[in-house]
Amino acid sequence: MDGVQFLINEKGEKTAVLLDLEQWGDLWEDFYDLLVSRSRAQEETVSWDDLKAELEPDGANNGTV
Repeated sequence: MDGVQFLINEKGEKTAVLLDLEQWGDLWEDFYDLLVSRSRAQEETVSWDDLKAELEPDGANNGTV
């Protein structure tokens, strides 16, 4: 497969993969985004209004929200 190299150990087992990010970068980014999204699926959500209220006392939004 062009743009893909496997690292193998002394037993001949594949242990890692090297991707040419110029060639495969967009696909890798999509895959990574999916992994992050799934890892956060069980996290508690916060409503936009609650987040704004939490930030306002600190002046963190500087009136831009």
